[in-house]
Amino acid sequence: MALPPDPAGVVEIPGPWQHRYVTANGARFHVAEADAPHLPRDAPLVLLLHGFPEFWWTWRAQLPALAKAGYRPVAMDLRGYGGSDKPPRGYDPMTLARDVAGVIKALGARRAILVGQGWGGYVAWTAAVLHPDQVAGLCAVAAPHPLVMLPAIVREAATGRSRLMAGHLLAMQAPFFPERRLSQPSNRYVAEHLRAWSSPASTFPDEEVAAHYHHALSLWPAAHCALEYHRWLVRSRVRADGRRFDELMEPPVTVPTCLVHGSDDPVVPLEATMRSRTKVSAPVEVHVLRSAGHYPQEESPEAFDDVLLGWLAGLEPR
Repeated sequence: MALPPDPAGVVEIPGPWQHRYVTANGARFHVAEADAPHLPRDAPLVLLLHGFPEFWWTWRAQLPALAKAGYRPVAMDLRGYGGSDKPPRGYDPMTLARDVAGVIKALGARRAILVGQGWGGYVAWTAAVLHPDQVAGLCAVAAPHPLVMLPAIVREAATGRSRLMAGHLLAMQAPFFPERRLSQPSNRYVAEHLRAWSSPASTFPDEEVAAHYHHALSLWPAAHCALEYHRWLVRSRVRADGRRFDELMEPPVTVPTCLVHGSDDPVVPLEATMRSRTKVSAPVEVHVLRSAGHYPQEESPEAFDDVLLGWLAGLEPR
């Protein structure tokens, strides 16, 4: 599928939403906000955080569904992705959590409910612990608690149950080649990655969807920035900042939490999602979506929306 070569044409995909740019934590972030003039000014803010190798557009089904239900949904491009700034540093979870906290303020809200998938979930967990006054609720999709995730991946690889995630993380540590693989227009890596991490019962992604994600990662240096998330995760294990992060993440999450897991997720073990409940001192719900893999919001959008809206409806007004 041929897409416009300019960044705005690739990122600012038209739909029932408006594109904006806000400044937070010393950087500029692109956000897509549902076009819903009927919403009251004090409608609860739901901030949607994407994972790899996607951008805000992964939430295209949820933006109108949340607005219809009376929420103010906003999907942001994380640092280094899509239309957001792509600085040379700042891809550790502490900085990324400050980005999210800053975007909440820049959107004129005091608090937000965070919904994050994959890496977006990793960042959402971090923000909920480090910036609890600005987080009213947490929905982590295919994203165990950071202190649970990496040990679970190592155990899965060591026992031979699944080496897909461990192999992915290790492959991203090499210099230069991963960037070239992600950013070359003729390469099908993004499409193949999304397909391999989805349920065999899913038709996600089709060619058009994969093309959108590939073109967004082709906006240099988006590919390099996306890989910096993976590189920090592995390399920080032997550095002081990694130990500091582990210490910072020890306090429990104190807001209502929803954990969503695809029954056919080939990379995140269900056991890790279940163990993440021990990291929350507030009410926790766990939902396993049948016939969904690592991207439930796109593979089974209607079932995912039912779960998300049902959980949101049960939250106390804040």
